[in-house]
Amino acid sequence: MSGKIKTTQLSRTPKENKIKSTVSRKIFSVINALFLTAVMVIGISPMIHLFAVSLSTNIYVAAGQVSFWPRGLTPAAYEHLLGQATFFRAFWVSVQRVALGTLVNMVLVVLVAYPLSKEQRVFRARTVYAWIFAFTMFFGGGLIPLFFVVARTGILDSIWALILPGALNVWHMVLLLNFFRGVPKELEEAAHIDGAGHIATMIKIYLPLSLPAMATILLFTVVGHWNAWFDGMVFMSSPAGYPLSTYLAMLVMQADPSARAVMTAEDIMRLAAVDDRTLRVAQIFLGALPVMLVYPFLQRYFIKGIVVGSVKG
Repeated sequence: MSGKIKTTQLSRTPKENKIKSTVSRKIFSVINALFLTAVMVIGISPMIHLFAVSLSTNIYVAAGQVSFWPRGLTPAAYEHLLGQATFFRAFWVSVQRVALGTLVNMVLVVLVAYPLSKEQRVFRARTVYAWIFAFTMFFGGGLIPLFFVVARTGILDSIWALILPGALNVWHMVLLLNFFRGVPKELEEAAHIDGAGHIATMIKIYLPLSLPAMATILLFTVVGHWNAWFDGMVFMSSPAGYPLSTYLAMLVMQADPSARAVMTAEDIMRLAAVDDRTLRVAQIFLGALPVMLVYPFLQRYFIKGIVVGSVKG
């Protein structure tokens, strides 16, 4: 009898398995769609406004007549940026920081999270190390001791001053640690029976099964390195070493951090249609563009990884 019931349940068509569409559910779906659309519009409208301002003539920008569509369309701001060495130098520093910093962060997070995900009988010092790392999440030495540590290690005014002080993000480590704990132990035991060590087990079993969590941490790390600006101001004594976020922060708070080069007559004619505000907005938009381009490719992994640890099988 139970076999017939199971067969009947499996033989149902997809239409029969769908949730019944009631009036209240339709109303909820419409309200939910409208709410999410409003949130999306609120989220992207500032970037659309920045893009419109960057392509507008300074007369309309100064008069506050630019909203979400360019007025007096002109690419003069971007033409000027293409010939500005300071912007692209800062952009290149940020690219180096993201590439090296993400690599260092991901390697250290994996190497720390894997042993701490083991039980006490497998890794006896696990509790001690876990408390040490947890302590750093709540207590720090402050900015001045950190500056002296960076200076004494000899990495001041180098790209490593932007990477090594935050080489291990403990919160990311905890996120991955919880995901590793959810991996079935039977897979690890089978790997050990086949002769695999901890390194091989971590690379061939744990990492492939942890792609959602890894992608989430990767996204957080990339965005964190790209948007970080304060450490560049502290650890770099010259604007030549500023990452893009620091360069843009200085540009917004005060004048251009580097002396402007003597402009030719052609440059003056090209910049007649734009002003400093338009140039700043164009640089801010270009600075945010790489993150906006990367995020959609990691979105599906991000949704899976952000709820890591909430449900365990």
